[in-house]
Amino acid sequence: MESIFERFGELVFSDTVMKSRLPDETYRTLKDTIRLGKPLSPDVAGVVARAMKDWAMEKGVTHFTHWFQPLTGITAEKHEAFIGPAKDGTPIAAFSGHELTMGEPDASSFPSGGLRATFEARGYTAWDPTSYAFIKDGTLCIPTVFFSYSGEALDKKTPLLRSMELLNREALRVLAAIGEEASHVTPTAGAEQEYFLVKRSLYEQRRDLVFCSRTLFGAKPPKGQEMEDHYFGAISAGVADFMRELNAELWKLGVYAKTEHKEVAPGQYELAPVFAGTNTATDHNQLTMEIMRNTAHRHGYECLLHEKPFMRLNGSGKHNNWSLATDKGTNLLEPGESPRDNLRFLVFLCAVLKAVDEYHDLLRVCVASAGNDCRLGGQEAPPAIVSVFLGDELMEILKAIEQEGSYRSNGGRTIESGATVLPRLSAHNTDRNRTSPFAFTGNKFEFRMVGSSQSIADANTVLNTIVGQALSEFADELERADDKKEAASRLLRREIAKHKRILYDGNCYSDEWKKEAAARGLSILPTTVEALPCLIHKKNVELFTRHGIYSERELHSRYEIQLENYVKVVSIEAKTMLEMTHRDILPGVIAYQTELSGAASKKALLFVSNATETALLKRMSTLTDALYQSADVLDKELDAVKAESDALKAGILCKERMIPAMAELRELADKLEVVTSRKHWPFPTYEELLYSL
Repeated sequence: MESIFERFGELVFSDTVMKSRLPDETYRTLKDTIRLGKPLSPDVAGVVARAMKDWAMEKGVTHFTHWFQPLTGITAEKHEAFIGPAKDGTPIAAFSGHELTMGEPDASSFPSGGLRATFEARGYTAWDPTSYAFIKDGTLCIPTVFFSYSGEALDKKTPLLRSMELLNREALRVLAAIGEEASHVTPTAGAEQEYFLVKRSLYEQRRDLVFCSRTLFGAKPPKGQEMEDHYFGAISAGVADFMRELNAELWKLGVYAKTEHKEVAPGQYELAPVFAGTNTATDHNQLTMEIMRNTAHRHGYECLLHEKPFMRLNGSGKHNNWSLATDKGTNLLEPGESPRDNLRFLVFLCAVLKAVDEYHDLLRVCVASAGNDCRLGGQEAPPAIVSVFLGDELMEILKAIEQEGSYRSNGGRTIESGATVLPRLSAHNTDRNRTSPFAFTGNKFEFRMVGSSQSIADANTVLNTIVGQALSEFADELERADDKKEAASRLLRREIAKHKRILYDGNCYSDEWKKEAAARGLSILPTTVEALPCLIHKKNVELFTRHGIYSERELHSRYEIQLENYVKVVSIEAKTMLEMTHRDILPGVIAYQTELSGAASKKALLFVSNATETALLKRMSTLTDALYQSADVLDKELDAVKAESDALKAGILCKERMIPAMAELRELADKLEVVTSRKHWPFPTYEELLYSL
């Protein structure tokens, strides 16, 4: 049996593979392209293409595809065969440098937010050599960017790559100004992926799960997560088999799947990888979500990646662990043994604080979606108010710097278990705050607001850009100074005083924090509709256009797409609720009432008390009438949304009228569920979905 080390990365055209298969000069040129951003000549691309084709075909591959990430939030691919006719008509296998570096998918059929008209179909994909090609489902996948005929980015990867270049450039300027050496700085990320598993046979019986990826109806079962016995619990044999295959498939693709465990809610799990550069991490997370779903199917499960599949239970997020690494292996957010004396760490820490404070509205926007609105602020996930948690020691250090006072560390603390047989443990210098949306966790920041189904590209594009902007301002100031050390000390004092309002180490779920956040002047943006307009505020447009991350047209396109998507998602949910109400719930409860009515009539003929049947009939009849009327109200609200041509106004109608109407319809249906016999309830309940694994 082959070991995992022998199989790890076997489906990746990795650096090791390239070094063994490419001529030395070609390999060095390609490495310079990857590392330094140098252009790649057509001749070199041709040599790489031939080597890539030969490697793939040796593994049984017959097709290739340009694998890209359009503004749908998922990936896209169009498969082309290597096989083609020779001059004499006989079949040959060919793959040119041009086919490697450029593709031409139809750009009018993807979301463009007005960048492309329906009749303007031409779009291009271009090879991203910084992300390794790989084999998936027997096809060679070439990671690419996607842009329009006129050059606008139509994907999530292009802005991410632009933001990485910005951050690298400005971080190197700051490092040089404070006397540190590095030739490249890479933002890194690790996306902790939460998800639910349900039996596929049950999933297929629920239209809401099939069409919306979440339950739109469902009464709370007798037991939810109250006993706190699911978190880190023993994994069932069936789920363990799924996880083993999932790990094996990810490892073959070079994804360092590291941690797996049960999450808080029944049926909920988490997978966490090892850190990678944000470009690679984004690719890997997209692959992870796809392979999760496909692997789940082979094991008789459905993998639910919606942010809130089950009401009244914890939802699923995707904690984006973000940091900065140099080519020398240095983590720029590593405090070291003496953080107070670590100038490099303090400068980069303050750059992050400045960035988050000045652009906290953008951090809210980059995680905005109809699904994430169901999760954020629900006493289970971070609130929609952005703040930063640093922990006691760093808070005291920043206070000492601001006040030009001294700071004495308490030193390392050990934990005594009370049992002499157990080892003494060294404690971290700070506790964790699981309610904080943006928490420092030792040598990285954990951005906890990203939704389970979302691409991490948007979050990391924003993080890279806003920190790059802060570092640019720091570099301008430090480069002008004669005394760099004094200038850095002055900068730290000023920035800490200016941006300490973003720091909060208390309970972010509390009402007190909401009031205090408002008093501090922080943005309160609880829903997507309230958050999205911030994307096109003047200061944010200036930020992105100044650094070439987005053009103004590209930025407005994303605003339009996200608004339209919000309205579409909520409208699909409303239509699904109406269909389930009329075609499933009403027939089921009416059939049960008919059965009850017959039983009551038979009892009356026998002069036996039918008080129970009569009381239950009255209760169900009242609820059924209310349910029908509530469905009629929702239907009218849906018509109003359909009639509104302005996307923002339609979104406001969804938030203020249609979503409340949906909540009322659900409440009535859930009340009917608990008084209707199992035989007559038309689809699997929460109890069946959550406790059948």
